[in-house]
Amino acid sequence: MKPGHPAPPFAGGCQCGAVRYRLIAAPTGAGICHCRMCQKAGGAPFMAFTGVKAADLVFTRGTPTKYASSDLAERGFCAACGTPLTYQIKGLNRISVTIGSLDDPALFAPGEQFGTEAILPWFAALAALPGQRTDDWLRAAKIDDVGNHQHPDRET
Repeated sequence: MKPGHPAPPFAGGCQCGAVRYRLIAAPTGAGICHCRMCQKAGGAPFMAFTGVKAADLVFTRGTPTKYASSDLAERGFCAACGTPLTYQIKGLNRISVTIGSLDDPALFAPGEQFGTEAILPWFAALAALPGQRTDDWLRAAKIDDVGNHQHPDRET
């Protein structure tokens, strides 16, 4: 997080809203991980995390289900919608949250990469791909209403 950004707390949660959390301290160490475990856990080419002391993460609605993805760490996710939420190395007093689960993920730009041995060969070319806004894509596809069931990026 860079100077000039809002002060804690920062909120986040899963896609369906069953699990919501608050970070009561400013997170540090934002990064992305390309390792194969993160690729599988997120169903994506990489996962993005930032973290706080474990006591600075407070669940305000529901609690994540945990999965020990290795002998080293466990991952928290929403049992209702599957959203990946946390990553914690066992025995450490630090827990990471997925940047995408924060209500304002743009505040937390990654500053480092991990698991670089598993970077997919096409990753570096992603920024150069042609892009399209979602509303433009929907209009071109003649889709009038998505019927969004996602929880809003705020407390309700």
